[in-house]
Amino acid sequence: MEAENTIKILMVDDEEKFLQAVSERLSIKGFDVKTATNGDDAIAAAKKGGYDVAIVDLQMPGTDGTQVLKILKENHRYIEIIMLTGHATVEAAVECTRLGAFKFLEKPYDFDRLVEALKDAYQARIEKKFESNRKRMEMIQRLSMHQSPLGLLREMAQLDDARK
Repeated sequence: MEAENTIKILMVDDEEKFLQAVSERLSIKGFDVKTATNGDDAIAAAKKGGYDVAIVDLQMPGTDGTQVLKILKENHRYIEIIMLTGHATVEAAVECTRLGAFKFLEKPYDFDRLVEALKDAYQARIEKKFESNRKRMEMIQRLSMHQSPLGLLREMAQLDDARK
């Protein structure tokens, strides 16, 4: 993958050997992977921005995967999240899906399935961002037909505030 097209992944798991092994395999495949060993570090890393997809372990001490999922979805509009867990239940899968998880995968994981899920999540992210930008441009075009330049700037500022 070219540098500007590299999918940026944030991977969080409290099992450090697993985290290191999977992140190394993903890096070899051309992904740009940053890791965190707990939920708080993952949330802090995400604030620095730039991630396309997060892979989040469900059960971790402290801030667990469900909390990380919720916070990331609330604060990062286009990030897609894949839950990867050794403690899968139907209830957990339903809850994570309700909170906006893109996919719910079980450990032991299938590497090729994970790579496919990452590519699919990235594609979904790009489509959401494109659609949002398209709608924003249509709104600006409509506003520009009926507003003075100063009025248009005010409306655009309100649109930007609403997107945050």
